[in-house]
Amino acid sequence: MASLARVMRAINALNRLVGNVFAWLAPVVVIACFWVVVERYLFAHTRLWLQDLYVWLNGAMFAAVAGYALYRNDHVRVDIFFRPASDRRKALLDLIGVAIFLLPFTAVAWAYCYPFVARSWRLLEPSSNPGGMPGLFVLKGFILLFAALLALQGIAMAIRSVLILARREDLVPGDFRYHYETE
Repeated sequence: MASLARVMRAINALNRLVGNVFAWLAPVVVIACFWVVVERYLFAHTRLWLQDLYVWLNGAMFAAVAGYALYRNDHVRVDIFFRPASDRRKALLDLIGVAIFLLPFTAVAWAYCYPFVARSWRLLEPSSNPGGMPGLFVLKGFILLFAALLALQGIAMAIRSVLILARREDLVPGDFRYHYETE
């Protein structure tokens, strides 16, 4: 059980790191978008690469932080059933949800997107906009990163569930336990 807990903590640490790093793209996206608007409406000028940049950074940020959001319990769930449940019932619901929905979804996303992403990397695909950013292939690579980080966090959730169902809550870190702020 302790080795499972170490795997869970490692996955959580990875998604925390990625989430905290990529969350810093949010102000960059806002600044780039603001500048595009200023250039367009005040100076009657636009740079297509800059328009691509803020859209691409936004996509990269949201793809990269999906696992972190799952770690923080920020994804949508049916709280009217989940919130009042006991920790053991929550663990069982999470285990079922991860096994039936999350991991199959990420496997399908990976399987169907891999050829699309691989082709883009093979071609070193640029933006389709004339004068746009080079490197669209890098952005498309974030699709696979999304699937991988989300699947890993699902595995961490499944491990948490197993630990709770085995009555080893002591191995679950405090920041990954079932707790909700009162609203």
